[in-house]
Amino acid sequence: MQVKHSKYKNTGILFELLVRQITTDTLDGKDSPAKDILKKYFVKTELGREYKLYETLLKKTSLTETKANIVVSTLTDSSKTLNRGVIKRQKYNLISEIQKHYDLNEFFNHKLPNYKVYAAFYTLLEITNSQINNPNQIITNKVTILEHLTAATIAESKVKDEVMDEFEKADKDVRFLAYKMVLENFNLKYDSLHPKQKLILKEYITSVDNTPRLKEFYLNKINEIKSELIDLNKKTKNQVTQIKINEIISLVTPPTKNTKVTDNDLVDLLQYYDLINELETVNG
Repeated sequence: MQVKHSKYKNTGILFELLVRQITTDTLDGKDSPAKDILKKYFVKTELGREYKLYETLLKKTSLTETKANIVVSTLTDSSKTLNRGVIKRQKYNLISEIQKHYDLNEFFNHKLPNYKVYAAFYTLLEITNSQINNPNQIITNKVTILEHLTAATIAESKVKDEVMDEFEKADKDVRFLAYKMVLENFNLKYDSLHPKQKLILKEYITSVDNTPRLKEFYLNKINEIKSELIDLNKKTKNQVTQIKINEIISLVTPPTKNTKVTDNDLVDLLQYYDLINELETVNG
């Protein structure tokens, strides 16, 4: 999924166009409604605070690549502290007010020298403050911003490596949270996890981005579970229980060559071991 740039929602462009409109109105000898609109929506407002991020970006030039990266990181992190709901509402009201005094097509029909940088920064902020993960779009827009900040050509391959490193770190955080959530959910249901269940969870976290390793682990565990169920079934004297175990054994099947191991498979393994633990307790 891609974030689409909208000049109607771009805080930097909206501010720049209002300033230009004030200049145009003043030169025409008119009292400019744009002046009051600018004060209302950009002075001591959440929208004004977001504009400060654009202003800082546009003022910074001829930086080293290291400093440029720090500027981008600082600005995107700062954007996370802003109230996105309030900003969205203020933008909507701002456009409505502009429309009362000006023709929107004419108002937005201006070529801005830094349009490409405004668009790239808007897109980067939208991605930063949403659930959208699009590495290619991040790379493209970050290159544009870094080239503006350094006044030099930036190798896309280098930015790509940095972005993918960030995604890898984020994936590890997500995996840790997933591990923690599954662990907490199982601890709510059971007093404690079986050692083999803990092993499954740990392996899942470390191997989730290594498909061959995870699949091999899953295959080994499925075969191990099936073998344990068969042994337990032989020791079980209750015929009804034996029938149920046989039904479960028929469901424990190894994945096919093209099958992908999913979260549901992880849960299945945990439940199989919980069943084995119960049977061992009964037979013991």
